[in-house]
Parts: sequence; structure tokens; C-alpha cells
Amino acid sequence: MPKSIERILLLLSDFTMVVLAFFLLSIIRREIGIFASADLKEIFYLGSVSFLFWLIIFIFFGLYRSWYAQSRIDEFVSIIKTLIIGCGIIFLLTIDPQRDFEEIPSIGRLSVVTYWILLLIMVTTGRLILRTFQRKLLENGIGVRKTLIIGWNEKARHLYDEIIKFPALGYKVIGFIDDEGNATNQSHRDIPVLGNIRQISQLVQRYRVEEIIIALKAKSQKKVLYAINQCDGLPVNLKIVPTLYHIIIGQARTSQIYGFPLIEILPEMMPAWEKKVKRFIDVMVSLIVIVCFLPVWIFLSLLIKLTSAGPVFYKQKRVGKDGKIFTVYKFRSMYQDAEKRTGPVWAGKKDPRITPIGGILRKLRLDEVPQFINVLDGDMSLVGPRPERPYFVDHLKRQVPLYARRLKIKPGITGWAQIKGDYDTSLESVKKKLEYDLFYMESMSLRMDLKIIFNTILIMLRGKGQ
Repeated sequence: MPKSIERILLLLSDFTMVVLAFFLLSIIRREIGIFASADLKEIFYLGSVSFLFWLIIFIFFGLYRSWYAQSRIDEFVSIIKTLIIGCGIIFLLTIDPQRDFEEIPSIGRLSVVTYWILLLIMVTTGRLILRTFQRKLLENGIGVRKTLIIGWNEKARHLYDEIIKFPALGYKVIGFIDDEGNATNQSHRDIPVLGNIRQISQLVQRYRVEEIIIALKAKSQKKVLYAINQCDGLPVNLKIVPTLYHIIIGQARTSQIYGFPLIEILPEMMPAWEKKVKRFIDVMVSLIVIVCFLPVWIFLSLLIKLTSAGPVFYKQKRVGKDGKIFTVYKFRSMYQDAEKRTGPVWAGKKDPRITPIGGILRKLRLDEVPQFINVLDGDMSLVGPRPERPYFVDHLKRQVPLYARRLKIKPGITGWAQIKGDYDTSLESVKKKLEYDLFYMESMSLRMDLKIIFNTILIMLRGKGQ
């Protein structure tokens, strides 16, 4: 079903079940002699208020992400963990240190456990009904995703035969992609070969494909990487038959439904709640840096203006998440119109285009400060791959496999590649930095971000910036 309808139904289910759990808790509390309102309107009002709390918790822990043939057991485990944390927060917010630590917990305090059990039963039941309904829709061909299988061999054909056994997986295979280039006008069980491996991008857009499953031979490493690179930047999910897992080890996550194993290639590894915290940190740090150090930025602006002709700020188009073009802001560290004669070129060490003040700003990384405005706007994050210019992105996407993968997350003011790598001065240095970016993307976590920020501060204090 459409994502919007799915979320609306989830919200209605959760709201109903949370209010019902609150109602049942009120009945239980009254029965055991603990004060609880008997007014249905008041119970409904308090239950609705409690839902707002749980709504925030559920969103924070990713319980409203789109669901497609996911294991209901996995969702059940996620609900258990989320409710434990939520009830723990309620317990801490209502804690009385003197009463709760010096005396045996009262029945009233233990009712938090009862509340957790009721919520678990009610919320899980509501979602189980909805997920079962979704699964029935998929089994009847409603809401299935158009799928291409890359490969024209026994493995690919066997894969199709397995997929049609499990319609609840949600895959509607519309065709095969030939990796050899000699299977025109062929088909398997009336499913045709639609084109060759060089036409992946055109086929995805022509048929509005949502899923691609790679089923190439075990020795076809180059073709696998080529296929992945062709799909980078396209709105499709990539999966691969497990026997080729060693090719992209470290950049995949295994999933298995109905005992049917597929490996998701290049998934987003950071949990939903960490993404929310990451964005919160981005906003708070940006506000602190911009507001609290405003006198310093005014002083630097005057210094730039007085020492070289041109504007204080340097504006440039960069490529952000999912290929979105945005304007990045920096303190100007080069002479005005520095690229008028040369065109777009990478900066290097001892670059003659850099002003004396600009050199100091770069060493201390203070030229990056206005980018905190981009962070507040949501175009950037504190930590992520370096935002690159459209000219270089278009060039590098053709030259470097998986380069477009960097566009799956927001670019950052600093990042693993920035603190580990050097200037982009050649194709080889770009490839090396891409390795750092991919490592960051598969290791994304708040702990990793804090490590990068700490190292960036050390680089600034040592004057080792570039």
C-alpha cells in the first residue's frame, strides 16, 4: 500500500491500542484499590496525551518506517525494546528517590510493569492485524514492487522460480537483464529479457523499477561492481544472491523471509533513533557556534574585507544528499575570481590562489564556519562526506565506481575522509578518499561521529587543516 496510507493506518492502530491499554490500566488500578479516574472522557483525554509521548518514542526508534515483507517477529522485538525504553523513561520522570530507593516498591510503582505488558499486548496485536492485512494484499498482487533480475543463467532463472513461490515477498519480476549481451528475444516462464547490463539505468526509469536483484555467476566480480555502479543514484533497492557476498563484504546486510535469503547491498546502517539524535546535535551545535562566537565571526569578516578585494563570503553550488544542488557558504579564502582563467580545479598545497589570511583560516578550518548555516538548513550535517561541485561529481561518477554512493547521505563539514585524507589532487586521491567515505557510511554511528569531531578539533588546535 502507499507509504502515506500505511503510516495513517499505523497511527490509527497505535492510537487506538495505546488509549485502550491506558483504559485497561485504569480498570486494574481501581480494582486493586489504587486511585484512578472512573470518568471515560477523562481516561480518553489522558490516554490521548499519553499517545503523544509514545508517538515521539515510536518515531524516534523508527517504528514508522515503510514495511515490505519484513519479519513480524523482528518488528515484535523492536516493539519490545521501544516499550521497555519508553516505560523506563516514564519511571524515571515519576521517580521519588526517597520513597523508591529507601522502601520496597509499592504496587502503584509496579503498575509501570503492568502498563508495559498491556502496551506490548495491545500495540503488537494492532500491528499484527495490519501487517497480516498488508501481507494478504501482497499475496493478491496489490502493492507489489516492480523487480528486475540482473543475470541470464540458471541461477537467475532458479531465483525467479523461487520468488514466485512466495508472493508475500512483494516482488513482481517484470524481466531479466542479460549480462552477456546475446539473449535478445528470449524469456523464461513468459518473463522476457528486457535488455543488457549497459541499459540498467534506462530500464529502471522506463519501467519504474523499485527493486533489483543481482544473480550473476560467482566469478563475475567486475560485472557485479559495474551493475552496482549503474544503480547508484537511482531510486531502487539492491539485493544480491548470497553466494556473491564476499565481493561486497562489509557493505551488505542479510535478510531472510520464509527461509528465502537475499542480501541487501549498501544499506543505511545507522538506526532511526541515532539519525534523530544526529540531527538534534547538528542543530544545537550549529546554533551554539553561530550565536556564541558571533563577535569572532564579525572580526574575521572585517579581516577578510580589509586584506583582499572581494566579498567576505564565498558561495558555490555543491551536490548534496540524493543529488540535490544547494549553495554552500564559506569565508572567502581565495582571491576574487580565482578560477576565472583556470575553470574548476581542485585546491592544492601552497595554492597561489589562496590569500595570506585565507591560508590561516584554512589551517584552523575557520573558513568552514559559515557552513553551519547549511547545517541548520538541513542541506549538510556536522559529519559526512565532503560536498563536491556538480562539475566534479559528473566527472567522477563516470570514472570512479561507487562514487555516487556518497550521495546517499548528507555531506558534512568534517568527516572520516577529511581527517584522514589529503587534498583531492588526482583521480587516485579521490579513490582513496572514497574508501574512507564508504568506510564511514558502513560504520555510521553517533560514536563514530563523536570520534571524527574530536579528531577535527585536534586538527584545528594543531593548525593542520587544509
